[in-house]
Amino acid sequence: MRLLGFLMKSCSLGKQVDYYSRFSPSPLSMKQFLDFGSENACERTSFVFLRQELPVRLANIMKEINLLPDNLLKTPSVRLVQSWYMQSLQEILDFKDKKSDDEKIIYDFTDAVIKIRNRHNDVIPTMAQGVVEYKESYGVDPVTSQNVQYFLDRFYMSRISIRMLLNQHMYKITCEKLGSFCWFTALLFGGKVKVNPAHPKQIGSIDPHCRVVEVLKDAYENARRLCDLYYMNSPELKLEEFNAKERGKPTTVVYVPSHLYHMVFELFKNAMRATMEFHGDAAEFPAIKVQVALGHEDLTVKVSDRGGGVPLRKIDRLFTYTYSTAPRPRMETSRATPLAGYGYGLPISRLYARYFQGDLKLYSLEGYGTDAVIYIKALSTDSIERLPVYNKSAWRHYKTMHEADDWCVPSKEPKDMTTFRSF
Repeated sequence: MRLLGFLMKSCSLGKQVDYYSRFSPSPLSMKQFLDFGSENACERTSFVFLRQELPVRLANIMKEINLLPDNLLKTPSVRLVQSWYMQSLQEILDFKDKKSDDEKIIYDFTDAVIKIRNRHNDVIPTMAQGVVEYKESYGVDPVTSQNVQYFLDRFYMSRISIRMLLNQHMYKITCEKLGSFCWFTALLFGGKVKVNPAHPKQIGSIDPHCRVVEVLKDAYENARRLCDLYYMNSPELKLEEFNAKERGKPTTVVYVPSHLYHMVFELFKNAMRATMEFHGDAAEFPAIKVQVALGHEDLTVKVSDRGGGVPLRKIDRLFTYTYSTAPRPRMETSRATPLAGYGYGLPISRLYARYFQGDLKLYSLEGYGTDAVIYIKALSTDSIERLPVYNKSAWRHYKTMHEADDWCVPSKEPKDMTTFRSF
């Protein structure tokens, strides 16, 4: 009976996935996130929006998971990730027909949001482990590699967007009082607590006046501590700031500080490692130069190092999951946060940049150094979520066979002209 009940429940959930995947996700702009956090909004609106939007985003990416190679789907790690998504979808659907004006329902929903967010904390390393398991057991051909890269970009982007909604719906503030913790909630569309004491200027995860240079300096100092730990030295930082909108004033932008921090911390780690290893036992190391420029449309952050650069043929590989120029760290020492080695840093950082319609690009001068450039939309109305949609175009991408190149591929071996035939 238990098995029958499980099968019936799984069948029912599969129909729900099919149903909600027919809808496209509704991308929000940074301005909408801020408006939703205003005093005029209410927690009921947040509840109604999320119970409709979360199933759509979950179902869209769940359909794409099912298009992965069968042997990849059978790996324990990928099956675990699938179970997390199925459980989370079911928990959200449990509130589909609940009354939105019942405070107890709102409280239970918020509690479910916390559980879902915590359940998905390890999605990135778990899915990564699944890919490693698959490669070690079956190897990877060019077609599968291309499809997995396409999927992971969309899967992790979907995760970023879902986590953004969950964090905006409820962020927790802990305060120690009489040896216990007090919990406060602040909802995406307003709530009882309007100010986060830890970050009083933020609305959930978003800072309406994010001071870019402060985030950069924080990321640099943390990366520098790692560099000092591994190399007993580190490059200095030279920073220039150009504010074309308000000359002479600090550069600010409406953004998610944690996203910006993640990107620049990764770039600083890469730049420091390259600089230290390229210059070896030098008495002094070239500084890492950072330029911040705010225009009318874009905020641009350029991180420049003199770490020797990389060849042009390797640039695209740097954004490939599991590719790294450093040795893979041992699993049991991974908590030490090594300076490099897992290969997910740059691909995930680029997704953070692209999430709100920005980008991250690399320009390298082999033998000299590398420029990494982050582009962020300067206007909150232009910063709109970039979300994957499951449709026929996405389906065809997984099913289309790799075609032969329509440009001649140069041989690596010199041509034997004695065997050349004239016509």
